[in-house]
Amino acid sequence: MPFARLATVTTPTCRIGLGLAAVGRPGYINLGRDRDLGEDRGAETLRTRTHALLDAAYAQGVRYVDAARSYGRSEEFLADWLAAHPGRDDVVIGSKWGYTYTAGWSVDAETHEVKDHTPAAYDRQRAETDALLGDRLDLYQIHSVTPDSPALTDKDLHARLAEAADRGLTVGFSTSGPAQADTIRAALAVTVGGKPLFRTVQSTYNLLETSAGPALAEAHDAGLTVIVKEGMANGRLAGPHAPDALKAVAAATGLGCDAVALGWILRRPWAGVVLSGAATVEQLLSNLHAPAVGLDAEQLTRLATLREEPGAYWERRRQLPWH
Repeated sequence: MPFARLATVTTPTCRIGLGLAAVGRPGYINLGRDRDLGEDRGAETLRTRTHALLDAAYAQGVRYVDAARSYGRSEEFLADWLAAHPGRDDVVIGSKWGYTYTAGWSVDAETHEVKDHTPAAYDRQRAETDALLGDRLDLYQIHSVTPDSPALTDKDLHARLAEAADRGLTVGFSTSGPAQADTIRAALAVTVGGKPLFRTVQSTYNLLETSAGPALAEAHDAGLTVIVKEGMANGRLAGPHAPDALKAVAAATGLGCDAVALGWILRRPWAGVVLSGAATVEQLLSNLHAPAVGLDAEQLTRLATLREEPGAYWERRRQLPWH
């Protein structure tokens, strides 16, 4: 397991990873992105921004980086950075397959990504990822599995993934939607040759959407590394968009709403890695204060009032515009 390497890291930020969804392509659904990125969304501008974030993250002790085939050119930007810093071989690299980026570098595209969990899609995207990341790839995840995904039942796909695992690649999956818990439990039951197929799970979990929590605890107990994504709820828990209860708790701690939101997740004993989806170095550095967040019982009670019904949360997320 590549994440065993993170256990040797003693910095406070060792459980925080950097996700590249917000900087690998010109359009995404995070609130405030127009302000964060400005008008210049050219590939070279975003490449420079990605490298600056990776430099800052590495300097602050972050050692997990998360990309995906559908995050525009995120794998390419990451590969360039790795090639420029060959000595940084302690970074754990994860990527995902299962969505194809189709926006053609346009924010206004009608369709930004297309989902396909077939073996043919895996073969194609695995070759694309290998061409960029090669043997630096540690973890390959099925992107956004839902209960109806053929990835949970396709034996041919399972055989391909098991073969990759036998060759040393860690195989995982990510989840999305209001039935994340059902997906996680179904994936835990997938075996090849009597052995569990998946070794990691990446799920949405934050102050607003907590429904996957019990299933993630079960996954952790089963030996999987749990990666938490969208801890900021696509910007709904950051800065001017944060609910009043979160703003009040953050003011009392003297830290930002983002640090409190991520620090709240870090309190979960099953959370192995919590992703920062920062688009600027300033956001990243603020996120990295999360391990310093201390919350008392009254503050935890106030934050618990923010929880939303999963169906409502995911409908709100579905309506977020691509910026």
